[in-house]
Amino acid sequence: PLSPERLIPDAVAEIASPEFPGERLMVCPDPRLREERARRREELLSKTEESLREIAAAAARGKPGPGNRDRAFEALERRASRGKVEKQFRIEVRDDGVSWSRNRDRIAAEARLDGIYVVRTSLGAGDIGADRAVEACKALSRVERAFRTMKTSRLEVRPVFVYGEERVRAHVFLCMLACYVEWHMRRRLAPILFEDDAPEATPVETAEVSGRAKAKAKSKRTADGMPVHSMPTLLADLATLTLNEVELPAIPERPLTIASRPTKLQERAFGLLGIDPSKTVAMQMAGRKG
Repeated sequence: PLSPERLIPDAVAEIASPEFPGERLMVCPDPRLREERARRREELLSKTEESLREIAAAAARGKPGPGNRDRAFEALERRASRGKVEKQFRIEVRDDGVSWSRNRDRIAAEARLDGIYVVRTSLGAGDIGADRAVEACKALSRVERAFRTMKTSRLEVRPVFVYGEERVRAHVFLCMLACYVEWHMRRRLAPILFEDDAPEATPVETAEVSGRAKAKAKSKRTADGMPVHSMPTLLADLATLTLNEVELPAIPERPLTIASRPTKLQERAFGLLGIDPSKTVAMQMAGRKG
């Protein structure tokens, strides 16, 4: 059997199992997940022991007998089982009291699997490598987030106010295209958003928030002193940049379209996006006017 001690940190071990015929199994050791699960287990065990001490104290104050034992059983069912770790204890309920001890063999057996997760795939090694399979599985969370964005956020794929198969398909395609464009924008604008532009993680590890992202969240400022934005507030700020149509008295038949002067934040955002509003947008608008 595999355990964290036999696995190389940050590496993927590929195995096969008769229980999953025709599938490849990628075993991934995650040190951060291992530490977190060990911490949570000890926290739950300690809370359960606190409840057991209170139940034992109440049983010790009661009159020995079947009634006292039944009340102790009820208390155990009501309180000690909340953390779902009662199997990690050896509990003895008697007419005159309650005693317990940790089941250290069972606890150790569960701890050996801390930080290990398995990714299954039916694709062959020639179709996708082990590392890529793990990354693709982790990327599913981003796919789920994208669907939530389209259903409940600004894109609002529903309700659909169009009829006909082709028009509905076109509507959904445009929503997906907008979601794709926003994903790329978020990646480029990450330095000025509440986004982590430098997540600290290997392919198998749980991503940890970087120090830079923590600093942005705490100070609400970027490294160069600008206010940090969410995507909606940044888009609202960029929307204040206007296009002005200017007519010169000498040639009123040939108006000019000029963008207003951007703020420092807008300059920074457009710079990250690789856009020059004074050229790209204005020239396009002027071209349409002919």
